[in-house]
Amino acid sequence: MRIRVRLFAIQRELAGTREVVLELADGADVAAAWTALVQLHPALAPGRDSVRYARNGVYADPTTPLADGDELAMIPPVSGGADERILELRGAPFGARILAELSDRLATAEDGATVGFLGMTRATPGTPAPGQEAEAARHAGRTVESLEYEAHDTMALAVLGEIADEISTRFGVTRVAIVHRTGEVPLGEASIAVVAVAPHRGAAFDAARYAIDETKARAPIWKAERFRDGHVWIGHQARMGPMTADEEAGR
Repeated sequence: MRIRVRLFAIQRELAGTREVVLELADGADVAAAWTALVQLHPALAPGRDSVRYARNGVYADPTTPLADGDELAMIPPVSGGADERILELRGAPFGARILAELSDRLATAEDGATVGFLGMTRATPGTPAPGQEAEAARHAGRTVESLEYEAHDTMALAVLGEIADEISTRFGVTRVAIVHRTGEVPLGEASIAVVAVAPHRGAAFDAARYAIDETKARAPIWKAERFRDGHVWIGHQARMGPMTADEEAGR
């Protein structure tokens, strides 16, 4: 397959070009593309640890598979320093190491606390969405084999942005990450990662909890539990905004 690699800033200067076309084996991932690029332009190799990747305009990790015709952007360090917020939907798997990755991208020398949360898929069924009761009854007593996540991408990212704004206002925490999987997620794999970074642990804990609670309550991301011979949609009516004071008091 053939992909187009875009280079920026110091990478562009080191390679002497803004764009490189790579011929890769079918099934190659982002890491393979980086290796092929460095073979052509060895001067880029020392920057490996600080590079981020974007496949077709969306941040991607090194294990993300590529397809013929993809555009892969190599993102060198940006002028703003540490990221203020990271809000992503990812189709590719991620493990516990994502918490360290997100923390490294968010933390500054002023921060004394990093709180991370990793949500994992589980075998026990959840509460069926309205209208799914009969299908849930048909699978009663069975073990969930995997989960499937579907999202309204643009709206979900907008809602995550609102939640990040609320975290800043409520807790004074401006550096937060919410990364959610889409597609099929096997049992035992991570479906959501949340990281909050702050000078003090209390604010970081509060921010992380608010991020996961509000994401589950408000983001247009749907979950289906898959069984051997069918599936059940799980969930409740989405809340359209933050909890009211009465709702918070009744938690």
